[in-house]
Amino acid sequence: MLFADILEETKFSLYSNKSRSALTILGIVIGIASVITMVSIGQGSSQSIQSNIESLGSNLLVVSPGFSRNINSVARSGGNSATTLTMDDATAITSQISGIKTVASVVNSRQQVKTSEGTNTNTSIYGITTEYIAVKSIEIASGSALTKGHNDNLSKVAIIGPTVRDDLFGENTDPLGKKIRINGQEFSIIGLTESKGGTGFGNADDLIYIPLSTAQRYLSNSKSLSNINVEVEEKDQMTIVQQAITDLLLTKHRITDATKADFSIINQADILSTASEVTGTMTLLLAAIAGISLLVGGIGIMNMMLTTVTERTKEIGLRKSLGAKNKDISNQFLCEAIALTFLGGFIGIILGCLAAGIVTKFSGTATYITLQSIMLAFGVSALIGIIFGYYPAKRAAKLNPIEALRFE
Repeated sequence: MLFADILEETKFSLYSNKSRSALTILGIVIGIASVITMVSIGQGSSQSIQSNIESLGSNLLVVSPGFSRNINSVARSGGNSATTLTMDDATAITSQISGIKTVASVVNSRQQVKTSEGTNTNTSIYGITTEYIAVKSIEIASGSALTKGHNDNLSKVAIIGPTVRDDLFGENTDPLGKKIRINGQEFSIIGLTESKGGTGFGNADDLIYIPLSTAQRYLSNSKSLSNINVEVEEKDQMTIVQQAITDLLLTKHRITDATKADFSIINQADILSTASEVTGTMTLLLAAIAGISLLVGGIGIMNMMLTTVTERTKEIGLRKSLGAKNKDISNQFLCEAIALTFLGGFIGIILGCLAAGIVTKFSGTATYITLQSIMLAFGVSALIGIIFGYYPAKRAAKLNPIEALRFE
């Protein structure tokens, strides 16, 4: 039997039972569309988390004070109240360790911020050096950035984020030149940062940046640092540089037992790895849930094909009596099952892509569709047609032609 004849018979069979074929295809459509939508949500979340973490800075190591403890392979500091890091440590890291691009020291605290108009907000104040702007990839939307002169002169100037601007002065208000009071000290606003949004590690838009020396003098009244951000030149050197910093600080702090270190180092690569594992598991779970509907669709195809075999028993007997082989009969029914899944898969891919776009538009949830996920969905639909169409096709092929002709 020629392949063209099989296709023609398949077309005739599906058209002769339009309603049944449409309902069977619908099961595959829902399954494929669900898989693509769910996987796109999982992959979109993964991309969003990764880009947000990378927006905090690239190839970054964060040295924090306090006794360290490991949670899920990521070091966490014992608390921000510890005062075991100083500018001497930052200077030593800069001068004694190779492979480092930039070192940025930070002092941070949470303070009540007020304006002369009576508005106020509670937000985080970051005392920073000029290097911090580059390390954290902070972009200035308007105004100017902090300079070395601001730190040298203990200048009372500030750069604020969009959220702080909205809380203190109202949306779309130009804050440049306005005054704010922090811990009883008056600061002039010289810059506004570009919006970055929340990252899961805090809201980068709800921050105020002031010179590090000013923060140490008027806010913390201490020479200690909240953390030291180290930007490594090459990504593959991060582990080596991390170990070098650990060894250096243990020596400087006169600590012989590494388990009693009074500092901890968070590796950005570890955070990315942990986040990727979590989002990968979530994507797999979502795909598995959506895959159940594909299984149901496959069972629907088998049910339809078995019903079709029963209805066409006399036809099968007639074909066999005219010389059709078992292979011809099985190929006919297998082709019909595959055609159903291919049609359902094609329509399901289109609807899945549309559904992903709708999810992003109306819920704000990031989605990301890859060619691999589309090919996988299409391949699965074809596999379902073969698996669930095989048994009905073999059953049709094994029918005895004499008994089939007698079937009522």
